[in-house]
Amino acid sequence: MDMGMISVKLIAGFLGLWIMTRCLGKKEISQLTPFDFVSSLMLSELVGNTVYQEDVHLGQLLFSLAVWFILSYVFEKVTQYARKTRGPLEGSPSILIRNGQVDVLEMKRNRLDFEQLLMMLRQKDIFSVREVSYAIFETNGSLSVMKNSEYEAMQKSDLGLAKDDPGLTYNLLENGRINEDGLKAIGKDSLWLKRQLRQNGYDDLEAIAYAEWQEGRGLYVLEHKRNYA
Repeated sequence: MDMGMISVKLIAGFLGLWIMTRCLGKKEISQLTPFDFVSSLMLSELVGNTVYQEDVHLGQLLFSLAVWFILSYVFEKVTQYARKTRGPLEGSPSILIRNGQVDVLEMKRNRLDFEQLLMMLRQKDIFSVREVSYAIFETNGSLSVMKNSEYEAMQKSDLGLAKDDPGLTYNLLENGRINEDGLKAIGKDSLWLKRQLRQNGYDDLEAIAYAEWQEGRGLYVLEHKRNYA
């Protein structure tokens, strides 16, 4: 393929992508839904694979861009104005923590475990599940959090209180299974954990969804909940 035709295709692809971006609206990377992300990858592949193929003419490239633009535009308008279709087409936010209670079933539906939840909370400067009142898993994969009022940011010096900063949080038990790595990190064993749980009224490990230990705050336990109002 001669350099002139490659240049023409690159210019056409560039202008086509620019027009599509302007018409479909601007979104930050953090605002992209999984469909938006896959769509952008497909579009880049569409242009990239046709630019250097000699048997693909300029008209075919423009036709492909036009069809993809129409499909994307129609999809965008349907989800924008037909609100009932937004959930099935784009997905809907999931409440993972409600009134301080973790919805384990909702986490499973979103293929999340507690380690992933804790990672997303740490990105919000939250190091313990007990600090959270509500946590919503958005359709773009981000986590929106509302902290418990008692853990809202406040300068202790304003209240005349001494500093008492808690330590890191360690996952000790998840879905009835003991996390030996977490126990090892705090220098404890499974017998110590079982004894601590019994002292707090938890005899059945299978009934526990999650248990964590934080220096300065001690043990925090979440039981399995069958339903959420």
